[in-house]
Amino acid sequence: MIDPQAAGEPGSVRHGAVGPLTRTTGRQVLVLADDDGAVDWARAGLRDVADSRDFADGLVPPEVLRESAAIVFAALGIAVVAAEPAQVGVLAAGDGGRPVLSVSPELVHHVLDEGAASYARGYRDGVADLTGRLLAAPGEEPPGPARLEDTRQATWGVRAVGADTSSRSGRGIRVAVLDTGFDLAHPDFAGRAVTARSFVAGEGPQDGHGHGTHCIGTACGPRTPPSGPRYGVAHEAEIFAGKVLGDDGSGTDAGILAGMNWAVTNRCPVISMSLGADVPEAHPPYSAAGRRALAQGSLVVAAAGNNADRRAGSWGFVGAPANSPEILAVGALDQALAPAWFSARSLPGRGGQVDVAAPGADVCSAWPMPARYNTISGTSMATPHVAGVAALWAEATGRRGLELWATLVQEGERLLQPSVDAGSGLVLAPR
Repeated sequence: MIDPQAAGEPGSVRHGAVGPLTRTTGRQVLVLADDDGAVDWARAGLRDVADSRDFADGLVPPEVLRESAAIVFAALGIAVVAAEPAQVGVLAAGDGGRPVLSVSPELVHHVLDEGAASYARGYRDGVADLTGRLLAAPGEEPPGPARLEDTRQATWGVRAVGADTSSRSGRGIRVAVLDTGFDLAHPDFAGRAVTARSFVAGEGPQDGHGHGTHCIGTACGPRTPPSGPRYGVAHEAEIFAGKVLGDDGSGTDAGILAGMNWAVTNRCPVISMSLGADVPEAHPPYSAAGRRALAQGSLVVAAAGNNADRRAGSWGFVGAPANSPEILAVGALDQALAPAWFSARSLPGRGGQVDVAAPGADVCSAWPMPARYNTISGTSMATPHVAGVAALWAEATGRRGLELWATLVQEGERLLQPSVDAGSGLVLAPR
């Protein structure tokens, strides 16, 4: 795949490719040149074309996303098309219309939590603890790194990033979480400013999975929940919940790009995406979307991925969309502030780097009722910690886009872990 910034002339447009195990939809994603020209859709024989500018707040309905021959996300300069190869070729040629920088297959993405592997990890940790105690000398505790724990006041993740002692709350900052939606009736969020929209055909914004509610809880949960410890970072941020993954936990580029377009159009300084596909090279649409979002003051934060198994010496790799250089990739830390065993490692070359790290193991947060709370693990759980901290810094400094990115990197805590695993270190909230 290519970096849209490095694309050649329209006549030499490059085409992205994916691995054999990556799911695609059969549609194509076009990155358009940085100008306001119109694409000559009629020349390619495409008639049913939708444009995000034709809808209030850039909100493209999910049925339009599913049924249109082409959808243009104007804020991002990206289009998704359902067309024959010959028609795509006409568009790529750009004769008399807006140049096309890249053409890529539309990918299918999934939630990025550790899922069922939690049981295996818990069993492994229990065995390791028992072994250490059996081998220790009488009266001697086995050595090991200090672990952060949940307290009655706050979860270990909120404590680790310093949100519990920060003077900032995220007030006035819009945080968009693009995921499986949100439990709109969750009692912990009564009275909060929440804007919820769905980009999944046949499903409303209500969360039927749980992952989205958990991520929103971590990023923007209340300061004093009715029961249990504080689990949210930016407790007064304005929540924009975009359902881009269905109740089955999966979604397509079209829905995700539609959510990003909506968030950018609504001037959300922070866009959190705990989702991805195991593609080892940057997906051109997300490089373009991340760059254009930054230029408009929106920082996109994404999960690095859970395809590692460090216990077996497998380091994994940062997948899409986090592996785009223009998107902040987040790795997961455990309670000893070491890389979680499932957290992906950086790949060499431009893109594919873990940029920062945050708590991602055994994270307690909101869950759809009646469960109310749940504890799960993944780089998905680390990402909203970063999104919440970004909202606190956006409030404290007024910085946006690249300046906000630089602040997160500069103000973080350097760790002893290699940068390929933890990037610049643990993100920290402003005092």
